[in-house]
Amino acid sequence: MDAVLVVNADLGPLHRVTVQHAIRMLCRRVAEIHEAEPDRLIGVFPVPRVVRLVRYVVTRWRFSAGPAWSRAGVLRRDGRCCAYCGGPAGTIDHILPRSRGGRNTWRNTTAACYECNQRKGDRTPAEAGMPLRREPATPSWAALAGR
Repeated sequence: MDAVLVVNADLGPLHRVTVQHAIRMLCRRVAEIHEAEPDRLIGVFPVPRVVRLVRYVVTRWRFSAGPAWSRAGVLRRDGRCCAYCGGPAGTIDHILPRSRGGRNTWRNTTAACYECNQRKGDRTPAEAGMPLRREPATPSWAALAGR
């Protein structure tokens, strides 16, 4: 387990932190264990999977706009699955290439395997004859926080 989900006092997902960070939160008593690994301990604490904040944190800003764009977020949103061939993806492809004014946005980027990314090159999917299997969309906070 490499990451621990942090949920608000109302059980709404907030973000992920390392196990070490989660243990520090428990020591400072700003969070408590909501779900833990069975039969595994770090000192006196069970190894947490999910920690819940003791006090509610106002997150109105989270609902005003979607999450910020990131490479890791695009790969997570697309399930590390290539948008062109359906194989395992490890790169990000810009639908409208950056050389033509394409930006790093959720609706202009998709996960792609190295081979499809190279084959598409500096063209749009229509020009390359490579239709997208799914239209990219802006994910919700909950979709990026969940596994």
